[in-house]
Amino acid sequence: MTLTKTLIPKAKNGVGAFVFSCRKIEFNYCERSGSSYGMIKYLQNHLIPFAKINPQIEIVVTPRPSKHPIVTGTYMNLKQKQICVKNKNPDEIAEIVQLIRDNTGVSTKKRFKKPVISTTKSIRGIWSPFHTRPHLI
Repeated sequence: MTLTKTLIPKAKNGVGAFVFSCRKIEFNYCERSGSSYGMIKYLQNHLIPFAKINPQIEIVVTPRPSKHPIVTGTYMNLKQKQICVKNKNPDEIAEIVQLIRDNTGVSTKKRFKKPVISTTKSIRGIWSPFHTRPHLI
């Protein structure tokens, strides 16, 4: 007796292996700007240990002349989250990077509104299709 199909378990996040939702973090900074001072210190001191702890995340560092520093996270659902880190110290930037890493990329806004349920009756009354035209038999 042979099996025609091999049993392959479906992979679910959290069962067997965990897959981070964040797949790429991009650091943009200006080399001459004073608002990028904390970002430059973060890149010099904290980025390499973060990259060693999280090898599954692609890290991109690009200079962005005459602009404020930004940390951008790209997620598996192709959503992006950008946070401006101007005038932040390296410890605050480390917290922001952890927030981007741990986020799922799903919007927290409500997608559907609940229907309005009123406790008072309408002035017009309940609508009926017989209100528009006289009913003919």
